[in-house]
Amino acid sequence: MFSVWCVFTGYIEGVTHSYQRKLQAVRWQALAPRICTARSYLRIQPAVCAVWLRYAEDVADLIAGATSGQVAGFIAETIQGVGGTVPLASGYLPAVYELVRAHGGVCIADEVQTGFGRTGSAFWGFQNQGVVPDIVTMAKGIGNGLPLAAVVTTPEIAAALAKRIHFNTFGGNPVCSAGGRAVLRVIDKERIQQHAVEVGDHLLQRLRALQSKHDLIGDVRGQGLMLGLELVKDRETKAPAIAELGEVFEGMKDLGVLMGKGG
Repeated sequence: MFSVWCVFTGYIEGVTHSYQRKLQAVRWQALAPRICTARSYLRIQPAVCAVWLRYAEDVADLIAGATSGQVAGFIAETIQGVGGTVPLASGYLPAVYELVRAHGGVCIADEVQTGFGRTGSAFWGFQNQGVVPDIVTMAKGIGNGLPLAAVVTTPEIAAALAKRIHFNTFGGNPVCSAGGRAVLRVIDKERIQQHAVEVGDHLLQRLRALQSKHDLIGDVRGQGLMLGLELVKDRETKAPAIAELGEVFEGMKDLGVLMGKGG
């Protein structure tokens, strides 16, 4: 099993059984067009490697160098949440999903943060990449504060799980289940997904306007109401502005706005 981890740092960490391997991604500026090793799996026409294909090539190298050639699965968020609110490169998941499935693995979408319309453009984050995962994990937004989570999968995978002993102490809680159903009704009735589009687009524009005025803001990124603001001491080196971030946190709290930090 391996997962995308801390993409914002330029690393992809793979975990195969108890073995771990960290591959450093090559800087974009140093990358020259080349025939990627992933092409034999992805059936892509010979052309200049796009950004997403360069990352997919890292996954191909990881499978080739750190596994037996058979993998259990691949799990990733569509937008890295705690990893720094970093959207995956467009086209990345279709390429990696095909690669993983070619090596016997299942594809898992982590929708804990991107699900339930938060990105605005789609109800599920993986829809923005045009893929259909084998397993989807979800929580947080599904209960709107209630302790609730769910796993959705195919009938074939569900049948395989029925052959194993597993349990969940709080599984099937009727109160939380009723709360989850109520949340879904409210999302639909109050057009929460459309709200994420409208408010998110407005917020993104205002944040980018601030970025044009303040060098402290190194990047503004995200989609819908899953947005990230990167504070740096220098836009070239991208050295994190840790002390300044603390001041912003406290200032926003005094104004009644709670923020999260990651990366």
